[in-house]
Amino acid sequence: MRSSSAFWPALALTAPLVLFLAFAYALPFLGVALWSVTLPEPGLGQYERLVGDPLVQSVFLRTFRICLIVTVIAVACAYAVTYVWVRGSRLQRRLIEICIFVPFWISLLTRAFGWLALLSTRGIVNASLQALGLTDGPLALVRNEPSVIAGMVHVLIPFAVLPLASAMRTVDERMLLAARGMGASRLRIFWSVFLPLTLPGVIGATLIVFVFSLGFFVTPAILGGGRSIMVAELVYLRMFQSPDWGLGAAISVALVVIVAALMGLLARFARLGLTGGGR
Repeated sequence: MRSSSAFWPALALTAPLVLFLAFAYALPFLGVALWSVTLPEPGLGQYERLVGDPLVQSVFLRTFRICLIVTVIAVACAYAVTYVWVRGSRLQRRLIEICIFVPFWISLLTRAFGWLALLSTRGIVNASLQALGLTDGPLALVRNEPSVIAGMVHVLIPFAVLPLASAMRTVDERMLLAARGMGASRLRIFWSVFLPLTLPGVIGATLIVFVFSLGFFVTPAILGGGRSIMVAELVYLRMFQSPDWGLGAAISVALVVIVAALMGLLARFARLGLTGGGR
């Protein structure tokens, strides 16, 4: 009886959110999916082009390559940052908190132009190198993949920190003390005890960063300068510059399916209790 009486209030509270998500996301996605099989003519021709077009394949491969590199670098950096945040001194924790949460208040556009100002031919880095006599002329530090990777890593590190912090805070301190009491060095304790216990957080952070990186548009468009086109930018080009709405819609649907599969994998780990440092 209690569960039955609590059902309707819970439904009333969640119904507005469900309706909003349906109108804001589900219906537009269904419209895009319909375009993918009706434009310019009905059929699955756009999906055949998606599979057989060398340009589309190269963009997908570049996107997965960049996202994989970004994920590895971002999770590795976030692990070091999180370790200091969780186990450092009070001053270190406060500084790390500032570095983690302040970027959430700065827009992606601002951060991308910040990197552009830093790495451009007349930017701070090139000006400093030339002033020190280390280079004769400006280096090509933007409009390439390394600049795109740097900008994406900068954005995604805070997102990787949160699941890692959740996993690190669940590590039983008694296990670390027991390993130390048995004569293990700090490095041995880290590799043999601490890291395995935090692997669920690493898996969660990896999936989150990889999924987020797949949909990046602003950062690659600004820092890549059209030379490192990723899937989201390709969709924009096909939709608004070609225009080839059918192929753009098919690429969008394929990207959403890939993201949904990865999110399903993340949800599976969450159900198993792994993202919080499973027992």
